[in-house]
Amino acid sequence: MDMIKGGVTAAKGFEAASTAAGIKYTDRTDMALVYSQVPCEAAGTFTKNVVKAAPVKWDQKVVKSGCKVQAIIVNSGIANACTGAEGYSYCEDTAKTAAEALGISEDGVAIGSTGVIGRQIPIDKLTAGIKVLAEKKNGSLENGTEAAKAIMTTDTAEKELAVEIEVGGKKVIVGGMAKGSGMIHPDMCTMLSFITTDADITKEALQKALSEDVDDTYNMISVDGDTSTNDTVLLLANGLAENPQIQYGSGDYKIFAEALHTVNEYLAKKIAGDGEGATALFEVKAVGSESTEQAKLLAKAVVCSSLTKTAIAGHDANWGRILCAMGYSGAQFDPEKVDLYFESKAGKIQIIENGTALDYSEAEATKILSEPEVTATADVKMGGCTATAWGCDLTHGYIDINADYRS
Repeated sequence: MDMIKGGVTAAKGFEAASTAAGIKYTDRTDMALVYSQVPCEAAGTFTKNVVKAAPVKWDQKVVKSGCKVQAIIVNSGIANACTGAEGYSYCEDTAKTAAEALGISEDGVAIGSTGVIGRQIPIDKLTAGIKVLAEKKNGSLENGTEAAKAIMTTDTAEKELAVEIEVGGKKVIVGGMAKGSGMIHPDMCTMLSFITTDADITKEALQKALSEDVDDTYNMISVDGDTSTNDTVLLLANGLAENPQIQYGSGDYKIFAEALHTVNEYLAKKIAGDGEGATALFEVKAVGSESTEQAKLLAKAVVCSSLTKTAIAGHDANWGRILCAMGYSGAQFDPEKVDLYFESKAGKIQIIENGTALDYSEAEATKILSEPEVTATADVKMGGCTATAWGCDLTHGYIDINADYRS
């Protein structure tokens, strides 16, 4: 597997575009198009929040119907959530306008929205933007990157990646883009991820690959503990690589699933590290667990702990907060057998052994915790299972951003 330049336009037959429609922002692009030259098999996973945005309901219908998807229209600034029948009708208007502008079926249009909850989309600006997107689309890597920028809200940088694999002697590419910075605690943030591939793969295999991977990637990140109304991951496959069709459970399926995991994990970590106001990516590894479920509970509890996140912000090796979070995680373990390590590019240090603090150097620990990527590893010595979760530190910047988000 090779990492290559680009994101959603790296795979054969995919195009993208961006435009400034003025939906909420006045000084930047805020709409994006992802388009395939041919209809695609589509898979999706969505927020488990009971309050679901109109685009989520729309996309769930599209994916469940089995219709082939050829375009995704995304806007940032307004989430189109808690907008009732009027908000859903705007999804219908979006699909109709996109179908006319692109010459495709309305059933083949997926939609993504992110931003403020409760406001109605200015539909005239949205439909005008769609027509511009249809004119500007092309398959350049630059257009793919600009599309990744257009879907950002409080993100500080675009997030995209593409990888190349070989399936049945054919080159296959999987590429994606994502956004997310606040309201990040997926359960499938405001988290959106759009992935494209030119692989020829059955719809069953495509959906299983996505569903099976989400639990180890997007569902293992947290910025603030808030699960969004809009969380959506869409995966499109157009088959233009002309590889032997990938079937679920085959050797080729495993190769494809590994490539998808690489893209998803990269994007998930970028989201976690770009948390609102964050200065560091905080990675937590739970090792020595008797089951994967136990390991996930432990890792996610630590990465979600506000007290631990503030300690990371202060470069403080306050290990008691980590052990405390593990204790309320719901996982059973013996606290008197836990070993804990901190690690970064600056080195690695063991903080506790068998639940008790070692005579470690506070200065060395602070140095290690002052890097932009920090890992805490907790070993409960119960078995061979592991899990990793990703989050970020919690700073005053998070409050500054969210105290006046609507303005």
